[in-house]
Amino acid sequence: MPDALFAVPRLAAIYDALEPERADLDAYAAMVDEFGARRVLDVGCGTGVFALMLAERGIDVVGVDPALASLEIARGKAGSERVEWVHGDAGSLPQARGELAVMTGNVAQVFVEDDDWIASLKAVRRALVPGGRFVFEARDPARQAWLDWNREQTYSRTDLPGIGVVEHWTDLLAVDLPLVKFKRTYAFAADGATLTSESTLRFRPRAEIEQSLARAGFAVDEVRDAPDRPGLEFVFGARRMEGPGCRAGDGGSPAP
Repeated sequence: MPDALFAVPRLAAIYDALEPERADLDAYAAMVDEFGARRVLDVGCGTGVFALMLAERGIDVVGVDPALASLEIARGKAGSERVEWVHGDAGSLPQARGELAVMTGNVAQVFVEDDDWIASLKAVRRALVPGGRFVFEARDPARQAWLDWNREQTYSRTDLPGIGVVEHWTDLLAVDLPLVKFKRTYAFAADGATLTSESTLRFRPRAEIEQSLARAGFAVDEVRDAPDRPGLEFVFGARRMEGPGCRAGDGGSPAP
């Protein structure tokens, strides 16, 4: 189930305004150009910021997300008719459609169960054309990003047009590696409402992620540093494997 931040309409409506700095998307857009991809799958597209950025450049984009409230925000934006929006998970993607699939932000880490993670990887593989690429990021668990997830270091007060002042911050709830649980709080001054959204992320080591990609039928081409968070994240670049070592029917798991 999507977190409240993405699934509750009142929170989804303010998400973009509270996350104005998305330098990470510029890096992903540069990779779209680097790989010459003209058909892109945005897995976990949220409110559609990246999908619309690409569509404006003439890229054929499919954006998929399980949070309907976020998709409704995306569909209401200028240029949204250029994107094919899909309500669902990676398994809802059209097969053999994309030349490049991307997961930006924390999308790859929301899959806390191994079975769900592998199933999603296989679904992405089925949605790619032969030789298609898959790019996503994951935080390096050794850097312990969660140490900064507290009210003192995350508190902000933002005056949003038409909404009023919103105070927002993050509290760390539990660290039971590889799982980290935290809560975001949003206090609306206009009516005194306070809404919260709890999240759990899984911090997988690099070797574990590489093994899961191979299991799902991908070959890792490279692992880059994240330009917007140098030294803190891995950016994985993988390619759909073909040939006798993969079963097309099950998403490409290496055959025994």
